[in-house]
Amino acid sequence: MIKTILCIVGTRPEAIKMAPVILALRREPWAKVVVVATAQHRELADEVLGLFGIEPDVDLDLMQPNQKLADLTARALVGLDRVIGETSPDMVIAQGDTTSVMAAATACFYRQVPFLHVEAGLRSFDMQNPFPEEFNRIVASRIATLHFAPTASARRHLLDEKVPEGDIVVTGNTVIDALHMVAAQDLPLPVAIAPDRRLVLVTVHRRENFGEPIQGICRAILTLVEEHDDVEVLWPVHPNPNVTGVAHALLGTNPRVHLVKPQPYGGFVAAMKRAHLILSDSGGVQEEAPALARPVLVLRRETERPEAIEAGVVRLIGTDSDVILRHGRELLSDADAYRRMARGESPYGDGHASGRIVEAIKARFLSS
Repeated sequence: MIKTILCIVGTRPEAIKMAPVILALRREPWAKVVVVATAQHRELADEVLGLFGIEPDVDLDLMQPNQKLADLTARALVGLDRVIGETSPDMVIAQGDTTSVMAAATACFYRQVPFLHVEAGLRSFDMQNPFPEEFNRIVASRIATLHFAPTASARRHLLDEKVPEGDIVVTGNTVIDALHMVAAQDLPLPVAIAPDRRLVLVTVHRRENFGEPIQGICRAILTLVEEHDDVEVLWPVHPNPNVTGVAHALLGTNPRVHLVKPQPYGGFVAAMKRAHLILSDSGGVQEEAPALARPVLVLRRETERPEAIEAGVVRLIGTDSDVILRHGRELLSDADAYRRMARGESPYGDGHASGRIVEAIKARFLSS
């Protein structure tokens, strides 16, 4: 009855969201867990896995400087196909919408191995936004044997695409499982922020925000800092040169803007806990921050996570500097508007998603 399960991890968000699943599967006597790191994000993913005490069994080491999507996809597909052939797993499980996930699903299709998709059914309905993630998740959904949908709306998307109802399980999002594990720890910030200062946390990394959009974001941040003497900004800057160059050129000389290296997950959770307001284009932050009662202004035109917007704890505002300023000023000046968003409610889960995933796997693959 022992089942060999390949767990694929490529980027930092995947490592965060897969860690609770890996740990839950490792507690099961019937599961032989093999963790495969594609290392699409080398240091960022390694740090998260280390935080949860997870060491990859296989490391494909795919990361290269300024790699093109086609090159990464080809190397990921060849590498994962080889690992599947060598390990003969009973199933492969991966999370989300990265190139690693799409390649894993495709390799499973070629090898006729069941593919299990964590965080299935998210849709922006715009193939270019986010790019290439919307394409990746659609490919994964067409191939998956089991779909672990984080929300009821994600389930509806899959049903609309004719996925059989019995192949979908609503689990909640595993990011809340990981968040609860880490938020319980007392971890330090990367910079000292006085108790009477309001911290604005910023993260920007998506390709569609390179160029003029990120310049507009920086201009708005600078104005907010100049207008509010008690505001300091903490920005863990993504290593992509399209982000670092602009951020340092436009904000690097302001003493109340702290541009730091990407933070360990524990440090980033500490920053979210300390933040008064978060500006981000990250999907994970849209899920995590509401659970910590932190308002989020989403610096994107589209989102595949509408639940938090519908709940009123997140706003989708784009990257126009005037729009960012309008919303930022309101939340920094209007206490009632702030309280309406900072309610501590998350539509994405209760911290038990990984347990539901394990039970669904047992029901499908161990029942006979």
